[in-house]
Amino acid sequence: MNPKTTAIVKATFTVTVWGGSFIATKVALRDISPITLVWVRFAIGVAILAAAVGLRGQLRLPRLKDLGYFSLLGFLGIAFHQWLQSTGLVTSKATTTAWIVATIPVITALLGWAALKEKLGWEKALGIGLAAVGVLLVVSDGNLAGLVSGGAWRAGDFLILLSAPNWAVFSVLSRRGLREHPAAWMMLYVMLLGWLMTSSLLIAGPGLSEIGRINLDGWLAVGFLGIFCSGLAYIFWYDALQVLSASQTAAFVYLEPLVAVAIAALVLNEPVTWSSLVGGAIILLGVWRVQAGKE
Repeated sequence: MNPKTTAIVKATFTVTVWGGSFIATKVALRDISPITLVWVRFAIGVAILAAAVGLRGQLRLPRLKDLGYFSLLGFLGIAFHQWLQSTGLVTSKATTTAWIVATIPVITALLGWAALKEKLGWEKALGIGLAAVGVLLVVSDGNLAGLVSGGAWRAGDFLILLSAPNWAVFSVLSRRGLREHPAAWMMLYVMLLGWLMTSSLLIAGPGLSEIGRINLDGWLAVGFLGIFCSGLAYIFWYDALQVLSASQTAAFVYLEPLVAVAIAALVLNEPVTWSSLVGGAIILLGVWRVQAGKE
């Protein structure tokens, strides 16, 4: 295959497994607590990334001055972000989580406007408004009045909502490092440092005792999360970014929540509701307007 076709295959693979990650997390959480899941998942992910970096001949230690920067990214993108999502998924639906996560480009644009004084044209402002309406429709299951009374909120929805701007901050802060370092090599150390942070939480909390409680379905879910979602997907996604344009890669992101809805219906029996489909469509329309809009 030519480089562009290979990149398209890798990007499609990545968004497919990331779409399935929310469902796999729900399955694994039947056996273990969120912090144990995050620790085991990223222990596997670090091993996969280390092997890939070694095979590419890029394995080397980071400079001392990079450790603080990588540690910050590891906290935001691995330890804190994955704790938010895993804990949120204890009560939040997988489909709700996927649609909220799809708003990250919108939140990134908002952060650029608020913190970096980037221009925000009317098209982007319209997209942000549409995405917000879509999120409210999805989170409330169509009961917008229940949002005011509080009856439509799940506890996990708040954590998932917080995870979206957190990942947007992580993405913005990662840009400088990705311009200076090979993507897989940098992600190896970001993931390693983030995993070490979760190790302290594991020791202070449940320890390793929960690992023995994982059944076959749980291990299949954890293996999928560690090998595919935390290992191969990161490598393939950054490989694709080096070949495809920003607009081309953005198109693949739209597939992720659609994959999640389909798999959640098949594996978790989560109903495909009108509010999820209509709200999700409004979210994707808003994201498209933000990415396509002029400043």
